[in-house]
Amino acid sequence: MAGHSAWKNIKHRKAAVDKKRGKVWSKCSRAIMVAAQKGGGDPQFNPSLRIAVDAARAANMPRDTIEKAVKKGTGEGSDERYDAVRYEGYGPGGVAMIVECLIANANKAAADIRVIFDKNGGKLGVPGSVAFGFSQRAQVIVSDGATEEKLMEHALDAGAEDIQGEDGAYQVLGAPADLIAIRSAIESAGMTVESAEVVWLPLQMVEAPSDTLAGIERLVDALEDLDDVQKVYTNLA
Repeated sequence: MAGHSAWKNIKHRKAAVDKKRGKVWSKCSRAIMVAAQKGGGDPQFNPSLRIAVDAARAANMPRDTIEKAVKKGTGEGSDERYDAVRYEGYGPGGVAMIVECLIANANKAAADIRVIFDKNGGKLGVPGSVAFGFSQRAQVIVSDGATEEKLMEHALDAGAEDIQGEDGAYQVLGAPADLIAIRSAIESAGMTVESAEVVWLPLQMVEAPSDTLAGIERLVDALEDLDDVQKVYTNLA
């Protein structure tokens, strides 16, 4: 994987998300509800819930809002239920895209996503049409207090497989099952974790023709504006 391009994309996506705080909180709530629904309401015994709650805190989501989402997920005062669904397709210029969703109505979600692909020069594919070109990885972004030597000393023993850095920040990658262990090792060593999540990383990144870049960005933005959509991944360099 091209480390520089990957890190540039991470920073770009994070900046875009920060501008949509209300949407972010809504998506965080759904992630918390689903995690609590599947594994219970105690983050200590539910790693998926811990990750979802940490993401919500990183987005400055109020504590009471987080607690309400947990209670909804465990069935206290709400019958809302969401299912995790992945859609795959291609954007302008043949850029591969994975769209991760948490949905309540499968028919509506599929229709909405298909319309967005069609209106923005993309094509929604069948399951498996794109995922073979990506790898699901644990990704931990580290900033304050981090050095490559320090990360290698602590993160590698916890299961980290790759460390890439730029401008004083680092991307640590490993197997999805090792996410919590990697994060805990890094934090225990006094380094600041900006985010920790399981992501889809492209096995090979592609350069899109310059005349398609604006169209790709419009497609990604339109998808991210949907409440059902949690994350959008591409193989764009």
